[in-house]
Amino acid sequence: MNAPRLSLLALALSTALSALAQEAQPKDRSQLETVVITAERRAENIQDVPNAVSKISGDKLDVLASGGQDLRFLSGRVPSLNIESSFGRAFPRFYLRGYGNTDFRLNASQPVSVIVDDVIQENPILKGFPIFDTAAVEVVAGPQGTLFGRNTPAGVVKFDSVKPSHKQDGYASLTLGNYGTVNIEGAANLPLTGDWAARISAQSQRRDDWVTNTATGAATPKTEGYRDSAVRAQVLFEPHKQFSALANLHFRDLDGSPRLFRANAIKRGTNDLADGFQTDQVAFNGVNQQTLKQAGGSLRLKWSLPELNIYSITGYEHVKPLSRGDIDGGVPGQAGVPFQSETGSGVNGHRQLTQEVRLESNTTAPLSWQAGVYLFDEKYTIDNISYNTTTHIDVDHIYTDQSNKAWAAFGSINYAVSNELKLRAGLRYTKDKKDLSTTHVGTGGFNTSTGTSASTNDGKWSGDLSATYKLDDTTNLYARYANGFRASSMQNASAFAGQSQAGPEEVNSYEVGFKSELLKRTLRLSGSLFTYTVKDLQLTAVGGSSNATRLLNAQKATGNGAELNLEALITPDFLVTFGGSLNNTKIKDAALGVPPGGSLNTAAFGQPKVYPTVLNPIVNGNAMVDGNPLPNAPKYTVNLTARYSIPLPSGDEVYVYTDWAYRSKVNFFLYEATEFTGKSLTEGGLRVGYLWGNGKYEVAGFARNITNQIRVTGAIDFNNLTGFINDPRTYGVQFKALF
Repeated sequence: MNAPRLSLLALALSTALSALAQEAQPKDRSQLETVVITAERRAENIQDVPNAVSKISGDKLDVLASGGQDLRFLSGRVPSLNIESSFGRAFPRFYLRGYGNTDFRLNASQPVSVIVDDVIQENPILKGFPIFDTAAVEVVAGPQGTLFGRNTPAGVVKFDSVKPSHKQDGYASLTLGNYGTVNIEGAANLPLTGDWAARISAQSQRRDDWVTNTATGAATPKTEGYRDSAVRAQVLFEPHKQFSALANLHFRDLDGSPRLFRANAIKRGTNDLADGFQTDQVAFNGVNQQTLKQAGGSLRLKWSLPELNIYSITGYEHVKPLSRGDIDGGVPGQAGVPFQSETGSGVNGHRQLTQEVRLESNTTAPLSWQAGVYLFDEKYTIDNISYNTTTHIDVDHIYTDQSNKAWAAFGSINYAVSNELKLRAGLRYTKDKKDLSTTHVGTGGFNTSTGTSASTNDGKWSGDLSATYKLDDTTNLYARYANGFRASSMQNASAFAGQSQAGPEEVNSYEVGFKSELLKRTLRLSGSLFTYTVKDLQLTAVGGSSNATRLLNAQKATGNGAELNLEALITPDFLVTFGGSLNNTKIKDAALGVPPGGSLNTAAFGQPKVYPTVLNPIVNGNAMVDGNPLPNAPKYTVNLTARYSIPLPSGDEVYVYTDWAYRSKVNFFLYEATEFTGKSLTEGGLRVGYLWGNGKYEVAGFARNITNQIRVTGAIDFNNLTGFINDPRTYGVQFKALF
């Protein structure tokens, strides 16, 4: 860790520790706390929002993040949310209600938007910023085509940091775990006076390399460790109630390992791990390396006039990643693979600029409204690199320049027809333009059959209409129709395939549900039924017999299902939460086929039969995917948490917290194959802690994935049954101090 990172972290922790004399405030434990969300761009009780929304905050968020996981720990923790990655701690891919994108290219477009402190994070690498000093995570089912700025047909995952205040509060935390894990985290409001307030937050996570490379003369002898540090500084200027300005600067520095691709990891003809597979050993002769530097900032202004609020949100983001790996890293002791391949990819010159101006009514009248404009401007260069597998020197570069400019105008109204019935409606027009050009420098192949430059220019109206009916003092019913839109996508030419493009897609969704608070607000229950249809769904055919990644449109796809959320305060000392979802997704395009991995030539590489075991009909060498579920779309998810506390006569507390998440099997690719069907996965956590000093100090022991269930969670679609796995069991101890 370099000196600047150490000094920033030390500043946050020293400020925190210097103020530990302050007393923590006890919570009211006789009923559930009111859940306030900003899913509709204004603070509201979650019960009043006519949409499926989930929120993770407080103890639950802290426990789930134990052990230094990246934000994939949120996967399955609310109904219908799945998160996976083939890049490790960078480039998470989000899916809501089965709707997402498996594309691993650095200009991939995702239908789930990630918003951090009111600023859209469009490039997929930006979406992996660490979670620390976070007030809440909200997951909002899509489409969200009215009030949010970019690509939200599937929904929004929204992160809100703890804001500065004049209170002298914060926290400091130290975690030690197996695999040499050390996590240091802290935050504090700085002692400013007058109209100014400031808060600094920092996190440093590290883990030793714990996987041994058994290949002779390996360029990377050990791997799978990381050093991941981030800092956030915020300054609030609030001279009076009518105006406030909040500035945010944030930085990240990651030095670690990309996702470890394990060739021959899947036992042929099954979806089991190969015989002799070991989580802590691998064999490959290439270099395994990942670095990422990210910097950004925002300025959020608010003017409160007598009947009108005016918001201005200006954002800047920059990221520079490089991920390099060897995709033929086999299982030790097994036969090698029929090719050598060491590749890397990075982004240079990235910058994203965003500007939003929004007006919001500020009255108690039955009619309220919001309206605004949104501007987006992004450009960058992608560098796809091939290396000599003997010397490990780069020998080939494919450079792709992409720019994206978009603007939108939007409006939304709420109208209280009566005390019982409230209506909402929204409308948005989006204009989106992309330009792409590709050049080649080196000795490798380059397919120019479909050109080296392309442009798109899309415009689309989208909107929503909903109603909430207050059945009684405890229960609200709601119904919602929403329309969403995702602009066209482009992929550059490569050595294996020409340039490809997918046109715009459109989704129409219908949802009904209920939200209740029962038994004197000790039980909170909500549920929804939904159905959606995506027209011209953008899909990515990854790999296949030609090892090409191509964009394409399916005629349509459908999804339907149900979701349930429950929170129960069984006693003041026993809290249980439960969530579940059913998702049926289906591709509907009788003419759509994609080349499966490996080769249909039975003599290829000496293999005696089709490899992998394709379950779809084969027509002209293509696997026909009509009727298949969407990739990485589990049919069922279940999550459960339980916290039981034991108050002690001294006023201290001992507690036990357990959490579990289950997802059913998934298809990794568009076509179905025995080997590329991920098994169901159940991961559980356990935490036992002791609180003293009126809750100000805490020491706890924890374990994640306590059953040590290891599953293949993703694959490379070629001819060597390459897969990657979830994290094995981790455990450790944590000390945390609040003030």
